[in-house]
Amino acid sequence: MRRVADEDLAEALAAAIDGDPAAFAVLWRALHPYVLRYLRVVCGDAAEDVASETWLQVSRDLSRFRGTATAFRVWLFRIARNRGIDENRRAWRRHEEPHEAIDQLAASAVAPDAAAEVVALADTDRAVGLIASLPREQAEAVMLRVVAGLDVAGTAKVLGKRSGAVRVATMRGLRRLAEHPQVRDYRNAAEDGSDAS
Repeated sequence: MRRVADEDLAEALAAAIDGDPAAFAVLWRALHPYVLRYLRVVCGDAAEDVASETWLQVSRDLSRFRGTATAFRVWLFRIARNRGIDENRRAWRRHEEPHEAIDQLAASAVAPDAAAEVVALADTDRAVGLIASLPREQAEAVMLRVVAGLDVAGTAKVLGKRSGAVRVATMRGLRRLAEHPQVRDYRNAAEDGSDAS
């Protein structure tokens, strides 16, 4: 990947500062891969969530930014670093969570299949009804994460919860859906159909 020169970003930066969303997209496309790589080193698996938080802060504060494209790059990575450090602190504190929650998160590999099965049900109203039958916190998390496609950070912002709480609520909701008799019947019918071909 060829690094974009700061001179090439200057025009987009000026337009983004003035509120042009297309110019902001140019900045994001040019710099996001680098931010993400950096954050993978700073905070590992949380890099994507932290990158999202970084760009959210940048978008909120960009109108007050004054400086060159080089200064912008420095500002961007400073925000990313601070967000990464904050994430590492949160991760360190999360080590004190009960083992049950950690075990459930580690075993959640089957969860996305359950969501896909629910959404794939022929009757959309029935699928939404199944999701709505979950406890409210789980239903909202599943709808935002799986149906609306929001990331954990975005879902957490919408729900006013921490990212870890969103992950746990989503995983628990998806597990409940996977165990629901209608979902099991749908899965069994799909497997019987694939065996017949």
